[in-house]
Amino acid sequence: MGKRRFFPGLFLTALLTALLAALSGCSSLLPRGSSDTSSPFTSFEQAQAAAEKIVALQTRTSDLKAFGFDLQATKNVTLIPYPDIVARLAPHPGVPLTELDPGVRQCILAQSACRAYLFHFERQDRRREGSFWLDFLNIRRMTAVKGWSFDALVVVSDGTVLFRNFGGQASIDRVEKQTNPLGPLQGSGEAAGAALLR
Repeated sequence: MGKRRFFPGLFLTALLTALLAALSGCSSLLPRGSSDTSSPFTSFEQAQAAAEKIVALQTRTSDLKAFGFDLQATKNVTLIPYPDIVARLAPHPGVPLTELDPGVRQCILAQSACRAYLFHFERQDRRREGSFWLDFLNIRRMTAVKGWSFDALVVVSDGTVLFRNFGGQASIDRVEKQTNPLGPLQGSGEAAGAALLR
């Protein structure tokens, strides 16, 4: 009987095919997570609808908590000092006081008695996509980020809302990609390169 011939090219092709098949699977094992701020709202639209209930020069500060904007809350609420309020609401000093929004004008006249609160609410779901093994070996990582964010500025003085404004992102939908040619050795390679440059 003659000896069987070994074809290294066929063996290498089969090995690469098997490797690619393995790398393409196991995506269900990829990590996922979420980021939530403490919020009475479950969506951007719900937060917007609540903010629209706040009417400048009419809404009392005592009513804000019922709308979902608690001035006494310690989470996700920033108290803005008076100089920064002026910089935000009246950034151009050359504009006459009479030309400003009535609520902004009252805030400037009230000076340090005027307070501004910036509310920030958001939800982000992060899900890694692609090949488990490429992700696990730190060769290529893709993260899909979906969610929303909402910011509301409420300016008050003497128990009354003087001004309110809001904005944000109704729909966050992006993909973050990172490629490391050296895979798990990428960090070591970068550290070695930094050491050589010193």
